[in-house]
Amino acid sequence: MSRSTGTGAFGRLAFAGFVLPSAIFLLVILAGLAAFLVHISTTQSITSAQDIQGARAYHAARAGVDWGLYQVLDPTNASVVAPAAPTWPNMPACPAPAALTIEGFAVAVSCASNDYSEAGLNRRIRVYRLVSTAGQGVPGTATRVEREVAVTVSKCRAVDGAAPDYACP
Repeated sequence: MSRSTGTGAFGRLAFAGFVLPSAIFLLVILAGLAAFLVHISTTQSITSAQDIQGARAYHAARAGVDWGLYQVLDPTNASVVAPAAPTWPNMPACPAPAALTIEGFAVAVSCASNDYSEAGLNRRIRVYRLVSTAGQGVPGTATRVEREVAVTVSKCRAVDGAAPDYACP
């Protein structure tokens, strides 16, 4: 007569009952890890795209400022007008606010100026402040990108238009 060693049907069921919960636990952990990795990868991709769009927005805003500077410092406007002219020699007014589209970005350019006279000197100074804002996307969403560039530049000229006495120190 032989003795049972516990390797019968009951022993196999006990082993199968231990493996099934372990396998389910392992599958849940691996699925959670996979979901976490997909989330991290997606976040990294979105962040990288936003970084590129931010650089593009900065350059669009910079182009808007360059456009405004050209309007103020236009080399064709370099001739000195007669002293009897009602405006200062070679001192153009600020350009009107402009709405430009540069590479898909809406660019708004604005300008403000202030005039100064130097006491005891025959010079006048006009200081221009140009601000350019470039944006793309819907405000309040994660895809919105906006950059602003501001520049201050001045022009100094003699009141009577005599050269070369109109250089700023």
